[in-house]
Amino acid sequence: MSNGTTRTGTALNETTRIHNIGYRNYDGARLGRAYARRSLFAQSLRGAYGLGRSARSKVLPMILFAVMCVPAAIVVAVAVTTKMKELPLDYTRYAIVTQAVIALFLAAQAPQSVSRDLRFKTVPLYFSRPIERVDYVLAKFGAMASALFVLTAAPLLILYIGSLLAKMDFADQTKGFAQGLVSVALLSLLFGGLGLVMAALTPRRGFGVAAVIATLTITYGAVSTVQAIAYETGSEGAVEWLGLFSPVTLIDGVQTAFLGASSSFPGGQGPGTGTGVVYLLAVLALIAGSYGVLMRRYRKVGL
Repeated sequence: MSNGTTRTGTALNETTRIHNIGYRNYDGARLGRAYARRSLFAQSLRGAYGLGRSARSKVLPMILFAVMCVPAAIVVAVAVTTKMKELPLDYTRYAIVTQAVIALFLAAQAPQSVSRDLRFKTVPLYFSRPIERVDYVLAKFGAMASALFVLTAAPLLILYIGSLLAKMDFADQTKGFAQGLVSVALLSLLFGGLGLVMAALTPRRGFGVAAVIATLTITYGAVSTVQAIAYETGSEGAVEWLGLFSPVTLIDGVQTAFLGASSSFPGGQGPGTGTGVVYLLAVLALIAGSYGVLMRRYRKVGL
């Protein structure tokens, strides 16, 4: 037995080799959570427009971006050619008029931003690095809102440049442009938060798309219809309160009350300053609530 054991051990020693394959400790700078958060934000923002992804992924967001900008370019061309004194479409009205395009963009990109991570269970990989749930949520929320802001602010910039080329009043156009930027910034935060919440509730992208469209488009159609019925039946006072039940009409009410915008409500009578405060509080509450729901959702994503 002893000899057998010795011979076996000797055979193992003769055939065993230890190879140095070049692994060594990392001695570089450790950039930490802030860098990881910025990187995730940049990657998510680029991904919303298909940058850094396949050519097919770029088609829809770029088409929708063009659809948003082309009408503004046409308005500018007409204004410059005919030497108009004012733009035919206010800065604050542009996003409301094109809200269907914004909803399509959000429905396509919000699930792409978060649903794939949930479906393929890659979220725990993010948390294995020096990044926490709050960093993930902030990066995704900020990237989606920024992508929407780029989508909605670009045509306003085209309108503004065109108005200056048409030699319209500089002060009036600058004021209108600033009001439009405030409006689309609020819209981007509200829509971005709601879109991510709908998309994060399910790992299936198709369900996320349907949920986003239902939240934005269907609620807007339903609220507008009920508002029209209330106006026609003489219940004008109910019209402004009904606007609280749709994200699109919420933004419409805020900009009517505080940004000098014309209202798309039946009869053109939007909320006054008093009711406008309620609208603004509702918008801010929905933005904060969306962030809170996302934080709660990602606390349930196990490591």
